[in-house]
Amino acid sequence: MSQAALKTPEQSPNELKPSVRPFGMRDKIGYLFGDFGNDFSFILVSTFLMVYYTDVFGISAAAVGTLFLIARLWDAVTDVLWGRFIDSRKTTPKGKFKPWIFRMSFPLAITTVLLFLYIPGMGDGFYLAYAYVTYMAWAALYGTVNIPYGSMASVMSSDSTDRAALSGWRTTGAMAANLVISAGAPLIVFVDNEVSASRLFMVAVIFAILAIACYMACVNLSTERIQQPEKKPGEKLSFVTTVKGLLKNKPLITLLIASLLFMLTMMLVGSINVFLFKDYFENAALLSIFSLLQSGAVFLAMPALTPLVKRFGKKELGAAGMLIAGTAYLILFLIPNITLPVFFTINAIGLFGFAFFNLIIWAFVSDAIDYQEYLTGSREDGTVYAVYSFARKIGQAFAGGLAGFALTYVGYNSGVATQAQEVKDGIYTIATLVPAITYFVVFLILVFAYPLNKKRTKQLELDLAEKREAMK
Repeated sequence: MSQAALKTPEQSPNELKPSVRPFGMRDKIGYLFGDFGNDFSFILVSTFLMVYYTDVFGISAAAVGTLFLIARLWDAVTDVLWGRFIDSRKTTPKGKFKPWIFRMSFPLAITTVLLFLYIPGMGDGFYLAYAYVTYMAWAALYGTVNIPYGSMASVMSSDSTDRAALSGWRTTGAMAANLVISAGAPLIVFVDNEVSASRLFMVAVIFAILAIACYMACVNLSTERIQQPEKKPGEKLSFVTTVKGLLKNKPLITLLIASLLFMLTMMLVGSINVFLFKDYFENAALLSIFSLLQSGAVFLAMPALTPLVKRFGKKELGAAGMLIAGTAYLILFLIPNITLPVFFTINAIGLFGFAFFNLIIWAFVSDAIDYQEYLTGSREDGTVYAVYSFARKIGQAFAGGLAGFALTYVGYNSGVATQAQEVKDGIYTIATLVPAITYFVVFLILVFAYPLNKKRTKQLELDLAEKREAMK
């Protein structure tokens, strides 16, 4: 990478026309709406589809688990294919990614509704087949919207701080959607502690309409500014060049490892916390306090995100967040006979550090996309983002059994009213020591392996601007 003096040009030559409005709050709000729209579908499905399949369709939990595993593997593959397809298309006057968000949001919304359509009086085979067809269709269609949405952040601005802000606003949108859906939907879809098929279908219709409205807001409020120079006649993307670039893309490779560890731990803790509060603290209702603390940490950290990135950089802030989180969970593990007030106080500190990494993670992906362009000379936003999504979904596909294996390891017995003390202690160890170790490992990866610190990220931005200008 060039070691030219670091200076920020007034008008970055890689951006579109000077007449395009500058990056601002409108883009941030528009990008927030995109993930709000995503989660009207994703969180609804994640929260209620399994209980819908077991309690309404009458499918066994084991069969549902197999379906989810197959569908997530299928989803991971289709993400890469779709990302590659988008990169092979020409950029339109409205941008490269926004047209696909607009087009594919409608079939995604329709498929979300079809997931929760109950046709009474059919046989077990029909319900299982219907679940496979509709869920796998939904999984593929979700990627057709989410891949262009996630890729779009890298072309809305070339400025590192702007991208960090977009990452933060995206995470804030997801957390806000989670609060709305997780708090509101259960009050509607459950009647006498049983899921109502008709009410769940009604909620799916409402959320599908709201999702489309959010996607339209994202499309209309966001602006794509960075454009890949037009290819020469007959010139196509080289798959071999792309693969070579991916194998040399150290920011992407280290990010895949770090985010995979982060995601697996997040999913494990999310599952184990149910048992932590139910069995160790003997009060399952306390889980809602943890959820509020987790959301609150994101909302409190969000205003400080941009100033801290400007001052220290994304890598530095993400590493500091993981160090804080790892230290907090290690302290929780080391305190014997911990009381609930102390547990929640220290946990809140850890969640605050966790929030900073969670807020910044999508900006790392944008930088990895830039690095791929630096290596290959081609802008492959969709492909690189899809590879990142592929790795996460492979992890998700196999992460579902982590909590079950962990509980089995500590001797959890679902047939008894009260678990043995050693089992309770084992659950507490999983909920505290495992995230402590993992977050320390992520911290070390960011500090010693991830190459794009604040200075090198800015230099990458300037070098790419020069290369794009030279290709005009």
